[in-house]
Amino acid sequence: MVSGAAKSGPQTVGRYIVYGEIASGGMATVHFGRLTGLAGFARSVAIKRLHAHFARDPEFVNMFLDEARLAARITHPNVVATLDVVQAGDDLFLVMDYVRGAALSQLLRAARRAGERMPPLIATGIVAGALHGLHAAHEAKNEAGERLDIVHRDVSPQNVLVGTDGVARVLDFGVAKAAGRMQETRDGQLKGKLSYMAPEQIQGAAVTRRTDVYAASVVLWEALTGERLFKGDNEANVMARVLAGDVPPPSSIATALPSSLDGIVMRGLEREPGNRYATAREMAQELDATFGVASAAEIGDWVERVAAQELEERAKRIADIERGASEDDVETSVRIPTSPGREAPDAPTPVGLRAPEETTARKASAPGKGGQGTWLAVGIGATALVLLVAVIVAVTRSASPKPSAEPPVISAAASSSSTPTASADEPLPTPAEPTASETAPSASPTPTQTARQTPTATGPHPLPARTAHPADCNPPYTTDAKGHVHFKPQCM
Repeated sequence: MVSGAAKSGPQTVGRYIVYGEIASGGMATVHFGRLTGLAGFARSVAIKRLHAHFARDPEFVNMFLDEARLAARITHPNVVATLDVVQAGDDLFLVMDYVRGAALSQLLRAARRAGERMPPLIATGIVAGALHGLHAAHEAKNEAGERLDIVHRDVSPQNVLVGTDGVARVLDFGVAKAAGRMQETRDGQLKGKLSYMAPEQIQGAAVTRRTDVYAASVVLWEALTGERLFKGDNEANVMARVLAGDVPPPSSIATALPSSLDGIVMRGLEREPGNRYATAREMAQELDATFGVASAAEIGDWVERVAAQELEERAKRIADIERGASEDDVETSVRIPTSPGREAPDAPTPVGLRAPEETTARKASAPGKGGQGTWLAVGIGATALVLLVAVIVAVTRSASPKPSAEPPVISAAASSSSTPTASADEPLPTPAEPTASETAPSASPTPTQTARQTPTATGPHPLPARTAHPADCNPPYTTDAKGHVHFKPQCM
């Protein structure tokens, strides 16, 4: 179950805390997230949440789970890593690596606002990275070592994430085609964005890795020119332009581009799949060998400059999240003293659901925050209890027909349910903090009394045998003329 005070506030889902939105799409919303663990472990993640009305539709649920299962089989630096899938009630969450950066679509818009085009080497570097990620997806295998034949089918600037580390990563395999998918595409149903679909995809023919090569080539054309390749007043016009295959070379828009780069882009945009690059890696390698690509450092610096405002705002939000999480959302375990015979609860309280009584118990035992007063009261109570036990033992011995019989030993720890028990989850006192015995009144107890008021972490143990009292301690008291009982000091 998703826990949270309000929809707009942080929500806890298992080990994850879900915060505000990063982006929203037709099927899901991506949120900032925080993975929490033991000993204060935490890391930032991105959490993709299926929209509520889709989460109740088996078709979309299967599609969402397919995305998680497929993405988990792809391990490559140029693919956003999938970490976990969580179901909480009717909600489904896909947990991914959080990447500090921006989608290529955002970077292109930011460059247009600044009145500039993306530098050609930056464009080729980003697309080459995406092509390497696509090749890893195309080559991914299942547990039996059989190739899954994954085809992304939705390669677009929105699904290429460029980090400030200069690495381009492919994401969103929600509509990917692969062997063994639970959810199959219905006849006549298109998956993806029309402006980046290959002709065979629009026509409903078989899609292959070359279909993704075509879409990546559209992305490269737009990155080099700063314009949209296929646009129209409606979907029919866009589809007609794609099927016609009338594509101008990039240098006709950006005149400074060399013809060698035109050749690579136009080969990737061939209408017939057989005329394109056989693999995404082949195209990436030719880009590097023929024209060159920017280094990761150069790409990262460009991203930092172009998306500076957005990155700064996001960094502040992440810093607030991390600061708030470290102060309020660290997973803890509190042991509350219980009556004899009952186990103290030791299960950790879920993050964000700390009970008021647990907070009170924590403050009462915390060093330097009122804990000394609590331990002082306990020490006084324990001392009084030990004196009472001594009186009872003395009276019992006086009434016994055998003066030499040893009275039963009673442990103060076993007879008091109000004394806090030892717990591995509670902090040990520092050398500067007085312990319970140091805060108790200095009544100069005898060795026997000291042993009796020292409970152990594992429960009461038999105490050493009592030292025999002098013969005049039977009885251990005297009675005055008024009938009042006075205990002999040497018998205490």
